[in-house]
Amino acid sequence: MELWYTEQHTENVRFTIKVDRHLYSSQSEFQRIDIMESYEFGRFLTLDGCMMLTEKDEFIYHEMMVHIPMATNPKIQKVLVIGGGDGGAVRELCRYPNIQEIDLVEIDEMVVEACRLHLQQTACKLDDGRVQIFYEDGLKFIRRKENVYDLIIVDSTDPFGPGEGLFTREFYGNCYKALTDEGILVNQHESPYYKTYAQSLQKAHERIKGYFPITKLYNAHIPTYPSGNWVFGFASKTYDPIRDLNETAWDGLGIETEYYNTEIHKGCFALPNYVKRLLE
Repeated sequence: MELWYTEQHTENVRFTIKVDRHLYSSQSEFQRIDIMESYEFGRFLTLDGCMMLTEKDEFIYHEMMVHIPMATNPKIQKVLVIGGGDGGAVRELCRYPNIQEIDLVEIDEMVVEACRLHLQQTACKLDDGRVQIFYEDGLKFIRRKENVYDLIIVDSTDPFGPGEGLFTREFYGNCYKALTDEGILVNQHESPYYKTYAQSLQKAHERIKGYFPITKLYNAHIPTYPSGNWVFGFASKTYDPIRDLNETAWDGLGIETEYYNTEIHKGCFALPNYVKRLLE
């Protein structure tokens, strides 16, 4: 018997990988959680049938979310991660000795429990002494914060279901308020290639521009995400990710990465024309 996982990317496009075994399945208050073992991509996590990460390519997503802002401002000390219950962003943040506090806000405790059990590759630093986990809605959590964080990473699901509130004007305004004067916001912006995802990208970028004086998009190739082309947003009150890249300081840390380097940092902000047109 053959077992295949299939995800519908559009009405006319599906993504399919061959599965060895189904390791975990549960229905939480918020979503269906599944972890499977595949032949090509190792273990992978899906929420409500949508691919969140695979062991083979998760390093691309998590490195690009974390090292872009950290190389722009290596002095970052206090970080908030919203979503990211798999622990991948936290793992990368824990590689920086200067970071003093990492607050992880995850709405679904069962996601964290499942990843601790079956995805230790990403969940391996959730017990670091600098990490504090809050199981609550990120939208509500951020409302209570003002001038607290040097960096906010929004590692959200797609803009529907539990992650819908993390793409609203209210949320981005509250992120602006929660950041220090030198604060940076990084979030995943979806794919620019397929129409529905591209519309979400446009809305997110336009809403963030309403609050932050510096806003840029950057991209990475993630094979298991829709179209393989994924976009991230960088927004800041002070720092420009290209102008203020501190190559010497970041290289001096000696952090070994699989995807990110300072050449990628500079190049990833170069956008194809079809993406530029989406932003006009």
